[in-house]
Amino acid sequence: MSSLITADLVSLDVDHGAQASDVIARLAASVAAAGRATDADQLASDALAREAQSATGLPGGLAIPHCRSTAVTEPTLAFARLAQKADFGAPDGPADLVFMIAAPDGAGTEHLKLLSSLARALVRQEFTDALRAASTADEVVALVDGVVAPAEAAPAAEPAAEPAAEPAAPKHAAAPSDAFTVVAVTACPTGIAHTYMAADSLKQAAEAEGIDLQVETQGSSGSTPLSPETIAAADAVIFATDVGVKNEGRFAGKPVVVSGVKRAINEPSVMLAEARRAATDPKARRVGGTVDTSAAEAEGASFGLKLRQWLLTGVSYMIPFVAGGGLLIALGFLLAGYEYNGDPARAVFDEFSLTNLPPAGENALFGSALLTYLGSLLNVLGGLAFGFLVPALAGYIAYAIADRPGIAPGFVMGALASSIGAGFLGGIVGGLLAGLVASWLAKREVPRWLAGLMPVVIIPLVTIFLVGLVMLLLIGKPIADASQGLENWLNGLSGGSIVLLGVILGLMMAVDLGGPINKAAYVFATTGLTADAIANGGTEVKIMAAVMIAGMVPPLAMALSTAVRPRLYTPAERENGKSAWLLGAAFISEGAIPFAAADPLRVIPSMMLGSATAGAISMAAGVTSAAPHGGVFVFFAIDHVIWFFVAIIVGTLVSALSVTLLKQLGHARADDSFEYEHETVPATTTVRA
Repeated sequence: MSSLITADLVSLDVDHGAQASDVIARLAASVAAAGRATDADQLASDALAREAQSATGLPGGLAIPHCRSTAVTEPTLAFARLAQKADFGAPDGPADLVFMIAAPDGAGTEHLKLLSSLARALVRQEFTDALRAASTADEVVALVDGVVAPAEAAPAAEPAAEPAAEPAAPKHAAAPSDAFTVVAVTACPTGIAHTYMAADSLKQAAEAEGIDLQVETQGSSGSTPLSPETIAAADAVIFATDVGVKNEGRFAGKPVVVSGVKRAINEPSVMLAEARRAATDPKARRVGGTVDTSAAEAEGASFGLKLRQWLLTGVSYMIPFVAGGGLLIALGFLLAGYEYNGDPARAVFDEFSLTNLPPAGENALFGSALLTYLGSLLNVLGGLAFGFLVPALAGYIAYAIADRPGIAPGFVMGALASSIGAGFLGGIVGGLLAGLVASWLAKREVPRWLAGLMPVVIIPLVTIFLVGLVMLLLIGKPIADASQGLENWLNGLSGGSIVLLGVILGLMMAVDLGGPINKAAYVFATTGLTADAIANGGTEVKIMAAVMIAGMVPPLAMALSTAVRPRLYTPAERENGKSAWLLGAAFISEGAIPFAAADPLRVIPSMMLGSATAGAISMAAGVTSAAPHGGVFVFFAIDHVIWFFVAIIVGTLVSALSVTLLKQLGHARADDSFEYEHETVPATTTVRA
């Protein structure tokens, strides 16, 4: 591996202008002149685009403009010590020390680890003092090599890559009674510099203040995820990120301080103080979601656990397409009538406008031509959103397995599954195959000249080619036949058969209250919720209604039981019962989890009994739902709405009566002094995802 920096990439005591754009242009030109970039203007443009996302100036007269660029041929550092300082947006003024970090688009992780090592060194005062004192370019090169060489020389230990999440004994001598533990996640858009500088800045501040801090750096050079035990023991969480936190649900329920990544570099002590206050403030912001304790990403996790996580990741990313598309279609039908669906709605979009309205739909709201037009447009939008359902499912299953290189192959396999009629079953199989193949390819050793092309060209190309042929030639048609057979069976159900299906769906929704079985039933319902099914009132929309009703029963039943017989519950459970009213009404089954966790043998069977009853009533009465989520708040999308509420009420009464009787028979009174042997789990307010 050639050096990241050479003497011809170092400029000492030069005047490149007072503007960041001027300095970046000069540094980009030096990179191109050294033969490490094919186009100086392209490199400068890419660096300025990154600068526009977030200024790269840092306290202490530093700036680290950086980017990935297709113009860069090998990872490179260019350095300038400026005679005239330039403004890079730092809070304390312009910069005199500027490092440009230029990485090839799709650079290998080993190179990125070296770049991140430099970024981490910049938070150390002795390193920046040495840069200011250097008299020659060779001295600067030696200083930089001294920072990154240990990472290059000892890759097995990877001291610069992932130390943030490695468990370590606290370096302070605080008394146990004063111990305060924080976990943090840092991430920036490119994942090269700020990610690691923020981590080290927080760690230095925490060490000085006697705080036990563990950091997970979600950067380009990889990271070791924080262990479930470390997260569980933390008093608070810090998210210093400019991008989404990966697997945020691991931190569910923890007090959290959220900011951009640069604030953690500039004000680490302030953020730690805010985390300390949040840990003792019951009204502090908390991470939403429900904790997934499977730890499927942990080293040594079983294939079954990993498979569960992959599937649930695909489902969670798919749900917004379903929810948004379903509600838009439902609103479209409300405004325009059911005859404006699919192609008729598209025809209205193509042929009419606000100044040339279509004839009012037969069932249009208020018989209005304007509302018919608007409803048709909503139907078109909802149909487009639905079109992404299977591709998103497959794409993000592949993403969960292979990270970004799996997204494109996964989406293509999902689209292929839709086009050949393989449906969501084909999407699941295609996403899994795409992810596994892409992951396998990403781990192959390749020549250095090919490494940069792997994630953006080679892996997607080869994966789409191989998995696409397997889908088309071998497994696509059998899966499509199975999907068609399932659809025909569902549409042929009537009488007792459809009631039995309602019972089964109800049991699945209540058995694990938001877990994989619950989500399997939910995905089964949502993937059948097409525009045609909504318009025709087929079995698919009956299934959607039964699933939603059955999922609403558990939290409502626990809310009713805690209200009717409060002395059977602890004070914490009574408070959970109050919030469960809203959670149940909004179709958030997880609202019953605190009760099930504390007393599973009494609560879960009771919930299953009521949900099965509600599902059977819904199916028998022919209740349909054109919306995939929302509970009572999407009543306008419900057909046979009276029976919708009857099923909910009866199921709630059955579950509430069952759990109350079981608790009376098996428990002493739970007055204010009563405590369970196990700690009550906090309520959650997470929408199914």
